[in-house]
Amino acid sequence: MTEHRITVAGVAVDTRHWIGGERIASAGTFTDVSPIDGSALGDIARGGPGEAAAAVAAAKAAFPDWAASSRAERARILHAIADGVEKRIEELAIVETTDNGALLRSHRRGVMPRVAHNFRFFADWLLTLDHEDFETRGHTNHVSWDPAGPCVLITPWNAPLMLATWKVAPALAAGNTVVLKPAEWSPLTASLLADIAAEAGLPAGVLNVVQGYGSEIGDALTSHPDVRRISFTGSVPTARRIAESAAANLTPLSLELGGKSPLLVFADADLDLAVDLAVEQYDNAGQVCLAATRFLVEESVAEEFTRRFVGRATALNQGDPRDEATDIGPNIHSRQLEKIDGFVQRALAAGARAVIGGHRGDGQYYAPTLLTDVRQDSEIVQEEVFGPVLTLQTFADEDEAIRLANDTRFGLAATVATGSRERAERITSQLVAGTVWVNCFFVRDLQAPFGGSRLSGVGREGGTWSFDFYCDLKNTVTAPNGWKNHG
Repeated sequence: MTEHRITVAGVAVDTRHWIGGERIASAGTFTDVSPIDGSALGDIARGGPGEAAAAVAAAKAAFPDWAASSRAERARILHAIADGVEKRIEELAIVETTDNGALLRSHRRGVMPRVAHNFRFFADWLLTLDHEDFETRGHTNHVSWDPAGPCVLITPWNAPLMLATWKVAPALAAGNTVVLKPAEWSPLTASLLADIAAEAGLPAGVLNVVQGYGSEIGDALTSHPDVRRISFTGSVPTARRIAESAAANLTPLSLELGGKSPLLVFADADLDLAVDLAVEQYDNAGQVCLAATRFLVEESVAEEFTRRFVGRATALNQGDPRDEATDIGPNIHSRQLEKIDGFVQRALAAGARAVIGGHRGDGQYYAPTLLTDVRQDSEIVQEEVFGPVLTLQTFADEDEAIRLANDTRFGLAATVATGSRERAERITSQLVAGTVWVNCFFVRDLQAPFGGSRLSGVGREGGTWSFDFYCDLKNTVTAPNGWKNHG
């Protein structure tokens, strides 16, 4: 290791901020730790109000030229960034696995290719973004999407680079400049993204990356009067603080927050398919906001569903995420592990039964858990755990299934397993959720709206919805007459 640079699995990563096209150190640092074995990966620049102000100033200075650039030029550079990501997929995958503990095979085959796709999709969508002109009493209405200004993007630790670029790509495509603040538990691939963007020709100051704790740098970013958009993915309590911080400047917010999503299994469902969907909920050690953590199973098939699920779940291989044979890796941090175990132990003390799991493993691993005999109003059913912990309840009919499914403060997603198209249509029309999957899970198209209802979020992004958020929409109305003829 040299000053300001660490080596992670053979990959060099700069630990400083990226502000205005330069690497900037801070007086203080924080230690980044791998959840795989608890080893220290390195000391990361710990930003505060000074770094926040510098990053926003750089974004503000770079905004006029970037906003004035053509759609074709912005699209070209975004495609060049995607090219850079694709050239470094293996490096990005191993660094992120080491940093956040998610499966290496998933990063290689799905997550990092999706990072590149995020840039390509929004680059291409930008070139087709249009609204047909329309007339009002002979006057022509023309809708345009104008760049809004500097954007602050605050991203989570469970899929750091993929979720960061889900925000960065449309913000840049829209003609905005960006200050990206990655989660302090998984900051490394954001630093590599800064390198890739610079190599692709993105002008200095258009993308800035600052690291640190939310309480020290996050508040300074979200309260800054020159910030014109804030997008955040994370917890409800943090979102409330961000909203309060942004309120003084009326800065528009996009918030993608927690979930307590249901998986509804009806008696007419293909049970093997339903079990496949259920086992998928342990993906990323349960650290997925969209996970259907509440199984709601029709009484007549609950025993058979449970039997098959237990057989599949207990066969999962938990271990080192760098091993191709591993199905479940570690949880991100010792504090998160304490939180997960606290939820489970309180549920067990209140009368829940652990069909499988219900305890810690070694290190930062938590045993895949399924709890039954849980009350609808209990903490374990109502609050997001964000770990490999699922609950199972039964229902007698459709009305009870819908009531149980909707009876939380959240509304991010829902999954339905049924063999009846008519039932699927009845059920999905009544579910409170931003996304509903029927006989499938985690099928996502970037042109679809994404977001949550209730405490699961504010707003929608994806396709044109992303540009609606990251732009100032303008309607220009032109009279049919009044032009002077200059010949």
